[in-house]
Amino acid sequence: MPSPLYGLYQERWHFDSLTLTVVFAVYALAALISVLLAGKLADSVGRKPVLLAAQALMLAGILVFIFARSVIWILVARALHGLAIGGIVVAGGAALLDLRPARGAAIGRTTAFAFALGMALGALGASVLGQLGPHPLITPYVVIGMCTVVTLLGTAAMQETLHDPVALDLRIQPPRVPAGIRADFRFSALGVFAAWAVLGLYLSLGPKLAEQTVGSRSLLVGGSVITAMVGAAALTQLCLPVTTSLSLTIGGDLLLGLGLVLSLAAVLAHSAWAVYATALLIGIGYGIGFSGSLRHLNSVIPAQHRGQVMSAYYLVAYGSFAIPAVLAGFAATHYSLTSTYRVFAAVVALGCLTAAALGQRISAARRPGTV
Repeated sequence: MPSPLYGLYQERWHFDSLTLTVVFAVYALAALISVLLAGKLADSVGRKPVLLAAQALMLAGILVFIFARSVIWILVARALHGLAIGGIVVAGGAALLDLRPARGAAIGRTTAFAFALGMALGALGASVLGQLGPHPLITPYVVIGMCTVVTLLGTAAMQETLHDPVALDLRIQPPRVPAGIRADFRFSALGVFAAWAVLGLYLSLGPKLAEQTVGSRSLLVGGSVITAMVGAAALTQLCLPVTTSLSLTIGGDLLLGLGLVLSLAAVLAHSAWAVYATALLIGIGYGIGFSGSLRHLNSVIPAQHRGQVMSAYYLVAYGSFAIPAVLAGFAATHYSLTSTYRVFAAVVALGCLTAAALGQRISAARRPGTV
């Protein structure tokens, strides 16, 4: 939700692109810490307590946004939200698998769809309320705060889904992936790496770049571009065929790489329609790649390791989300935003194509009769 509003914060407090991407990095770092702890907590004290604590942190971050007086407040708010989201994705994913253990692939599809739909509605809602509503840096957070209260009450009413807790150990260690599914995990990690690297790059630089390309400072421009990208991802996940997760992820990686290359041409041509068209293509690739990797992983996780494995998966995801965005923000302080996007989009596109090639090698190695 804050992504379309960052331009207003920059105008009010006069911070540069590097500071903006540091905001993303703080969020991602907090989420990384959270997923390292949330998996163990969710497997020991239960899914429900972790979800309740995470949503309380979400409300605290929203309040900090509402009363923010400097960029330091934004950093604190995003840190709280990183801790909250890390707990929600891990404990929520594990709880869904507890409820439907035989439908891991379907749950992966539903989770990926909900994730993308939430981003689309958040970006669109923030840009509309920020542009047309009263108090643009307060009203969006009041609305999302009310929604969070509703989900918090719903969580409080639900039953605990964990029935076989393990001993609690809060030492921060790399999450363990059972030996029997490590090859599957590596493949899924490649898929989420490609998808979330694109997501981080797009959410950090996309709105401002779209405004420059289209020639408008309206919040609706940046917000609608993000909405087009993640909205296409959400709709794609609803319409995905029942095919192998391996094939889905490879296809998604290829589409992501193609979309980024075409988006470079759109930016250089200063074409508004091409910017939106390539955002849709990137969203389709993201939807296929992320959903495919999550489907594949959900279908192979042993019941007693669900929290730990989901922690490892989102550890890769948030690392992929943060690192390209921060590097791009650092570069944008020394070079133009267009030049920065050109280089980093090309690098991430190459990473997407490499992930697709590695996925194809895994597919070939699993064919009958292949060593």
